[in-house]
Amino acid sequence: MKIAVIGGTGLIGSQVVKILNAAGHEAVPHSPSSGLDLLSGAGLAAALENVEVVVNLTNSPTFDEASPAFFRTTMDNLLAAAQTAGVRHAVVLSIVGAELVPELVYYQAKVLQEDILKAGPIPYSVVRVTQFFEFIGSVLKWTADENTVHLPSTLIQPMAAAEVAQAVADVSVGSPLMGTRSYAGPEVFGLDELGRLTLAAQGDKREVVTDNTAGMFAAAKGDALIAKEGTVIEKTSYREWLAR
Repeated sequence: MKIAVIGGTGLIGSQVVKILNAAGHEAVPHSPSSGLDLLSGAGLAAALENVEVVVNLTNSPTFDEASPAFFRTTMDNLLAAAQTAGVRHAVVLSIVGAELVPELVYYQAKVLQEDILKAGPIPYSVVRVTQFFEFIGSVLKWTADENTVHLPSTLIQPMAAAEVAQAVADVSVGSPLMGTRSYAGPEVFGLDELGRLTLAAQGDKREVVTDNTAGMFAAAKGDALIAKEGTVIEKTSYREWLAR
């Protein structure tokens, strides 16, 4: 199949392209650097020419109040162009539990993106995943200083980006789900606990202070971000990933 991977040069997209091409498909990465602008629609018609599946891995440039407008405009443009091009399957990547964290505008923007896809004219699949191992380092930086890292005890169930990419690739070459399939890592951590584990593995002597007001993930309560019934549980543990 010919598959357009929008956002195909990023952490997940580049791996999705590699997986699909290794399996014999024609996966083509698209991004602003290749001339595609989802906000204006420039380059969309060319990107979707003779394409059977489009995978949308683009992300809002900000996590703030501008994110809903970004996802609305980009999804409206993508679905209109996909319908014109005769695309038979549209896939988006989203977040496990996004609808359970109403305090986070970005998470609600991702729910909006899902809803636009579901209401659109193209057979679809939504792939929901938990937080990536690869982003833990960035999360620690949000609330850190020279001596301490403040983190909430929010429960998360992170997974490896390689397994995210494999999940997206697998769904992309299957029949449209006309629904959602969720994936999560094999272990549940408090984010503060995960911070201590990460710093210890890196030989970082800073102290992790449990602070349930610190950072974006403080808005997620209880088991909001944890795998629900029917979630596919992946194999790679965080300690295994750290040791690589």
